[in-house]
Amino acid sequence: MAHKNKINRQKRIAPYLFLLPNLSIFIVFIVAPALYGVYYSFTDYDGLNKAKFIGLENYIEIFGDMKFWLIFKQTGIYAAIVVPGIFLFALGVALLLIQKIKFKPVFRAAIYWPTMISFVVVGVTWKWIFGDSFGVLNYLIELMGREGIPWLTDPFFARMTVVIATLWCRVGFYMVIFMAGLQNIPLQYYEAARIDGATKVLAFRYITLPLLKPTSVMVIMLCIIDSFKAYPLIVSLTGGGPGKTTTYLVQYIYRYGFEKSKLGYASAMSVLLFAVIAIITAIQFRSKKEDM
Repeated sequence: MAHKNKINRQKRIAPYLFLLPNLSIFIVFIVAPALYGVYYSFTDYDGLNKAKFIGLENYIEIFGDMKFWLIFKQTGIYAAIVVPGIFLFALGVALLLIQKIKFKPVFRAAIYWPTMISFVVVGVTWKWIFGDSFGVLNYLIELMGREGIPWLTDPFFARMTVVIATLWCRVGFYMVIFMAGLQNIPLQYYEAARIDGATKVLAFRYITLPLLKPTSVMVIMLCIIDSFKAYPLIVSLTGGGPGKTTTYLVQYIYRYGFEKSKLGYASAMSVLLFAVIAIITAIQFRSKKEDM
């Protein structure tokens, strides 16, 4: 009996031992820095001298910081454009690539490939394409006798360039998620709909979209989180310019924390950003739960 209890105890402990390495990394590199960030958000800290506790002063200052709210608004507009764009393109491509078409593996690989490239490399690559004076696109336009377009120095074109680059490097990732969701829908539903005379449009509306809702909620949630923490691609592509046109929250936080040495204030902005993402995520999960 004692031997059997020992074996049962070992079986209960074994899964936690397997989890321990990853759990340790998660605590050391994610949880601990996050807790430190929350603590520093209540302090006046420059990264060198001892942190001085100041209570809610950083948060009060943020609510009166018009630049912060302007950047927050710009980030929201960026998310409002990028999230639906990624959703529609990824779903559309996924619907095409689950069909029986020639060279399907090649198309899948070609669309997924940009997701494996570093955001910094993506930004630099698109900068060489859209550069005002050295970009490939403007060079081709000038060969046709036209004047080059200020892709990275005009606010409208700079925003458009960032959106295009983001779509190019993220659609493939969400395409794979949608393909997995689409392939999990039983074919019997479509066969029954076809027997009843339903068109492909009706089948998509009344079968595909409702059964794909859990996948859609997850994609939207991940897209929103991605858009609110966008940083390396934008820094390497536009540097946040022209002016602060393409400066978004994470870049603004970085500037305060590491360029202005106001780590306490930057930590408070990070906590607010985390709160916004947490609220959005909670809303998404609640809507998903209510539909189940």
